[in-house]
Amino acid sequence: MGEFELIRNYFAAAPCAQPGEGVALGIGDDCALLSVAAGEQLAISTDTLVAGVHFPDVCDPFLLGQRALGVSASDLAAMGASPLAFTLALTLPQVSAEWLEAFARGLNTMAQGCGLRLVGGDTTRGPLSLTLTVFGTVPTGKALTRSGARPGDLLCVGGPLGDAAGALPLVLNQRTTEASTTQALLTRYWSPQPQFELGIALRGKASAALDISDGLLADCGHIATSSGVRLLVERDQVPMSDALLRFFGPDAALNAALSGGDDYRLAFTLPPSWLAELQAAGLPVFVLGRVVEGHGVALIDALGQDVTPSTRGYQHFQETR
Repeated sequence: MGEFELIRNYFAAAPCAQPGEGVALGIGDDCALLSVAAGEQLAISTDTLVAGVHFPDVCDPFLLGQRALGVSASDLAAMGASPLAFTLALTLPQVSAEWLEAFARGLNTMAQGCGLRLVGGDTTRGPLSLTLTVFGTVPTGKALTRSGARPGDLLCVGGPLGDAAGALPLVLNQRTTEASTTQALLTRYWSPQPQFELGIALRGKASAALDISDGLLADCGHIATSSGVRLLVERDQVPMSDALLRFFGPDAALNAALSGGDDYRLAFTLPPSWLAELQAAGLPVFVLGRVVEGHGVALIDALGQDVTPSTRGYQHFQETR
C-alpha cells in the first residue's frame, strides 16, 4: 500500500476529516485553509509522541489514537481556546491494515468528541512516532497564559490527579487489580479528556493556566517562573480519586498526584472572587493552594512546613547521575 492510498483509505475518508465550520479546505491540497472570524486569534500547539517513551512499544492502536489526540488537544483547553482542527504526521515501521484501521477509529472517536477536524499531515516509514498539531480559536486578548498569576490568587486544578501515573503498572502489565479500579485508571491514561468547557469558562477570570503533563509540581513551576511568584501547594488539599487510593495507598497515591504526570487536567490561578461562580456552575474547580510573593513551588503540610519532595515531575533529556 502506498502513502497516498494509506491516507485516502484510513484518514481522508474518516468522519473527522470531512468539511466543517472553520475549515475552508481540508485534506487533498498542499495546504489546508482555516477560517478565523474577526476578533479571534489562532491558537496552535504541536506534540510528538514516541513509542517506548510516551506509550508502550506494543499497545492497542485504537487506544493510542485516542490518547495521541487527547494529549495534544489538552494544550488548546489550557489556553482557553475553542477546538478547530488538527494535522497528523505518522511514522510507521511497517504498514498493517489492521493496525491502521484501529488507530484511525480511535483517532476519529477522540476527534469527534473534541470537535476537531483532521485537515492534513504526512506519513513516512521509520520507528513508530506521532506528531500532532492542533488548532483552536480564542477571542483576541482572552487567551489564558502562564504569566498572570499574582499574590493572593488561589491555586486550583480541574480534577483529581495521579490516575494516569497510577495506571502505568497496569499499562505495563506489572500489576493487576479489581476490574472497576483497573477500568477507572486505564481510562484516564488512554483517553484523557481535554477540559475545553473549563478552559473557556476561565477566560477573563483565571490569571494564569496550563495543562498538567509532567507532574503538578513541575508544571506549576512554569507558572511560578513566568509570573514571577511563588506557588504553595497544600499537601492535604491535593485531590485524588478513590480508585488511585485503593490501588496505590495514600503515600504512593500522593506521589503520583504530585509528580507522576500525564494528568492533562488544567492547573490555574484564580482571584478568590471568581471561585463561587465557577463552582456554582458545576465546573470542576478544586482549590489546593495559593500564590504568594517569592519564586518557585513548595509543598506544605498542615502546619505550613515545607515538605517538597526532591522528585517533582518528568523531564526529557534529564541527565542521570
